[in-house]
Amino acid sequence: QVQLGESGGGLVQTGGSLRLSCVASGSILSINSMGWYRQAPGKQREVVAGITRGGGTTYADAVKGRFTISRDIAKNTLYLQMNSLRPEDTAVYYCNARITLRDYWGKGTLVTVSS
Repeated sequence: QVQLGESGGGLVQTGGSLRLSCVASGSILSINSMGWYRQAPGKQREVVAGITRGGGTTYADAVKGRFTISRDIAKNTLYLQMNSLRPEDTAVYYCNARITLRDYWGKGTLVTVSS
């Protein structure tokens, strides 16, 4: 079992920045990978960025060069630095942790980018 708690969402203007945080607790040593997903109103949830246990990172094309995923292992915390935000980045952002074939999710944090 893994518990995830996101924070850092809010309202920001186009071009602004936000940093999301996700604190993990529970069976942390069993986590294979973690990531950030987002779900905009009326759309399906989509992957934003991921990081493996070894530190390898991947990004959706829509956020490459603007978002950076990172982690602080000592703090059991995953981050998503979001720069040059656009109105189309508006969504609820979810933290994900994967243990073998099972996914764990946080409750999400809302990011709203005004034009």
